[in-house]
Amino acid sequence: MTLPAAPDATPAIRAAADLWKPVLVRAAIALVFGAVTVFWAAPSVTGMGWAGGLYLLATGVVIIWTVTKTGFRPREGAGRILSAGGAVLAGAGAAVALIASPLVFGTIAAVGLGVAGAAELAAGVLGRGRSVLGRDWIASGVIGLGTAVALPFFIGLGAHALLGVSGGGAIICGVLWMLSGLTLRHDARGDSAEAVN
Repeated sequence: MTLPAAPDATPAIRAAADLWKPVLVRAAIALVFGAVTVFWAAPSVTGMGWAGGLYLLATGVVIIWTVTKTGFRPREGAGRILSAGGAVLAGAGAAVALIASPLVFGTIAAVGLGVAGAAELAAGVLGRGRSVLGRDWIASGVIGLGTAVALPFFIGLGAHALLGVSGGGAIICGVLWMLSGLTLRHDARGDSAEAVN
C-alpha cells in the first residue's frame, strides 16, 4: 500500500467517500415526493399537509446531515448558513404536517423553501471553490426560491395545485441531486482505488 502524498489526503478521501450518501438520500426523498404528487389524483387537505410536511422535514434534516459530511464547520460560514436553512425547512415541514390547510401550506412551506433556497444559494456562492457541491447548491437554491415564490399564487386552487407546484420543484431537485450523488459516488470509488494503490 502506498501512503498518500499529503498527510491529510486520507481524511479528505473518506469525507468525499461519505458525501454521496446524504446527497442520494436527498434525491430519493425528493423523487418519491414528486412521484406522490404526480400520481395522487385527488389529495385531501390532511394528506397534502402530511405529504408536504414530511418532505420538507426530511429534506431539512438531510441538508443538516450534508453539512456534517462536507467538511464545513457547522457553526462557521457556509456551514452555519446551510444548517440554519435546513433547520428552518424542517420546522416548516413540522408546521405544515401538524396544521393542514392550503393557507398554511402555501405560506409556511413557501417561507421554509425560500429560506432554505437562499441558504443553499449563499452556501453555493461561498463554497464554490471549497466544496464539490457548490454548483449544485446554487442550482438547488434557485429552484427552491422559484418554488417558494410560486406557491402562494396557488393557495386558492387547493391541495392538488399546491402539491403539484411543490412536487414539480422536488422532481427537478431530485434529478439534480441524483446526478450529483452518482457522480460523487463514482469519484469516491476512483479516489479510494488510487489511495490503495
